[in-house]
Amino acid sequence: MTSRSPRSQRRSGRTVTQSAARGRGSAAAAKRSRTGDRTTADVPVGRGRWALLVGILVVLTALMVGTVVALLSLNGEDAPSAGDPVRLEHVHGLGVDPADGAVYAGTHYGLIRIGADGEASRVADRVQDFMGFTVVGAEHYLASGHPGAGQDGPANLGLIETTDGGQTWDTVSLEGEADFHALEARHGLVYGYNAGTLMVSEDGETWETRGSLPLADFAVSPSDPDTLVATTEQGPARSTDGGRSFSPMPGAPLLQLVSWTDDSLLVGIAPDGATYISDDDGQSWQQRASVEGQPEALTAVGRQVYVALAGGTVVRSTDGGASYSTMYEEDG
Repeated sequence: MTSRSPRSQRRSGRTVTQSAARGRGSAAAAKRSRTGDRTTADVPVGRGRWALLVGILVVLTALMVGTVVALLSLNGEDAPSAGDPVRLEHVHGLGVDPADGAVYAGTHYGLIRIGADGEASRVADRVQDFMGFTVVGAEHYLASGHPGAGQDGPANLGLIETTDGGQTWDTVSLEGEADFHALEARHGLVYGYNAGTLMVSEDGETWETRGSLPLADFAVSPSDPDTLVATTEQGPARSTDGGRSFSPMPGAPLLQLVSWTDDSLLVGIAPDGATYISDDDGQSWQQRASVEGQPEALTAVGRQVYVALAGGTVVRSTDGGASYSTMYEEDG
């Protein structure tokens, strides 16, 4: 998913890089979360919808054991090292940088940049597990995740930020505490999904805990900071109170991934790869083309739709999901 609301102020803190040579001071202690009212979601529990349930179970399992797996993988024999070929594996977030139109993928093995020519490169050659990656503005990104081999820091990096296109990263908050698996930045707010709970912050440092909901993905309305759409095993669910509670969306298709463009096009990808779009905030949906493969991440900008697929492929649509072409594919 991607976001469009710029947050121009750069914060001081420990730089999350492979080297401390940039001379930054040690990080201030991350501020504790400001806990708000935790409201149980209104989405009812009914019969399982197995295709998406599998995806959500994977997400929930990752929340419990992802840190251990990430550390073992990043430090294991099979983990790539700086200078090794790019591996587009386990894409946790996609975004388009408005500075140059390049697509950025937060992956298990670093932040990967894919140019318009389809060439992929690992930003700063940093092998690090990026979670919840989102683009805020030109060269301005937010992420979460786990350190890579040879990097200092706790198992969970909390919220981290870059304002130089991913060359360096600063700790913002919740270091050692949060592992955001989804992030959005809109309306001057940061929305994060951590350990089954939606959290919201006005400054990226002090957080309010909102509702608890097992979800695979979520998107924030471009016109209303209190309206969110989340994907659940029961189907899409809507919140009109900033994520404190969610209600089912009658008639909506089963979706795994969602992205909401600045011009109010709501795009969803089903577990089977089918694309759905809505131009009335999810009241009605149109089915478009399907992608071939298991969807992992989605972002939409205008009428351009980008989908990362398992196995190292990114496909692109320039007509709102009516057709797709391959933008990047790893050598098989």
